[in-house]
Amino acid sequence: MIEDSGYARTRRTLSASAKLLSALNLDGPLLVGLGLLALYGLAILYSASGQSLDTILRTLIRLALGTAAMLALTHASPNFLRRLSPWIYVLGVMLLLVVELTGAIGKGAQRWLNLGIVRFQPSEVMKLAVPMLAAWYLHDRPLPPDLRALLTLAVIIFLPAGLVAMQPDLGTAALIAASGALLVLMAGLSLRIVVLLLGLAVAGAVGGWHFLHDYQRERVLTFLNPETDPLGAGYHIIQSQIALGSGGVFGKGWMHGSQAQLQFLPERSTDFIFAVVGEEFGLIGLLMLLALYLFIVARSVWLAMQTNDTYSRLLALSLALTFFVYVFINAGMVSGLVPVVGVPLPLVSYGGTSVVTLLAGFGIVMGLYSHRKLVGS
Repeated sequence: MIEDSGYARTRRTLSASAKLLSALNLDGPLLVGLGLLALYGLAILYSASGQSLDTILRTLIRLALGTAAMLALTHASPNFLRRLSPWIYVLGVMLLLVVELTGAIGKGAQRWLNLGIVRFQPSEVMKLAVPMLAAWYLHDRPLPPDLRALLTLAVIIFLPAGLVAMQPDLGTAALIAASGALLVLMAGLSLRIVVLLLGLAVAGAVGGWHFLHDYQRERVLTFLNPETDPLGAGYHIIQSQIALGSGGVFGKGWMHGSQAQLQFLPERSTDFIFAVVGEEFGLIGLLMLLALYLFIVARSVWLAMQTNDTYSRLLALSLALTFFVYVFINAGMVSGLVPVVGVPLPLVSYGGTSVVTLLAGFGIVMGLYSHRKLVGS
């Protein structure tokens, strides 16, 4: 009787939890994945920041703001988001222009708007606005898009990406471009057009070399051979590779990583926090973190595939796959597989606006899924 009573209470608790999640338009598995990732990130960040409680408190505040944005957006219907898309895009571009004229300068870059109480990066808004407008544009058009549509989409994507690259912030510009490019790819491009676009991208990269700042060129050259400047441009990647290698399979233990704790590893709580994970938790810890990321991406893709209109499916897929690009670029950057471009590890690195933007994006994905049967014309 006691066991039956306990089993019944457990079933009632689970049923009540499921009803609450349904009422809030939240997806249980995705929410659990995000929660575990946030907890993992807080533990790593506490160690990487030198046990700074102030850093943890600031991160908790940003996670709370992001969660509030996520909860609000789960209740936004696809039709509402679709009508709102052009306005968000226009607002984001206007804010980027304001940043170009009067933005606050930090670490040699002009990326922030200072509102007195808080500073934020308008470029983060474009990570949502670009795929939203691109999905809005393709919603009532035949797929795959024709040449005219592709040219229009190129303007939608590369206008804000170019403005962000001028700040300069190549990492965020690449993520904005990736969010739009992935959406266009999901719209069903033929292999011939994909090859053509890749060729144009390579040509653009070669031509764009002459417009890069000196330190950006150094990053690319250092990526090819870090040993050419071990105490200068190559210092970051060399130290991160030492940290990753020294962790071995099981790591040195939480808060016992020498590269991080002795401050040999630069930007250890932001861009290079992936190396801290490898040093303190080893290969096992890295694989657990990557498995968590893959679960979140896979669940988000599954939710996207259940939607029943073009706008919802393309937007949700773009947001899910852009999250994967975030992880790929940061892990590759720290491992020496891609050049250093200043992309944080999502929901693990210390950051401000990006945390809110990421959680808002997952709120959109869950909202589009929960409203999949309510889409009208």
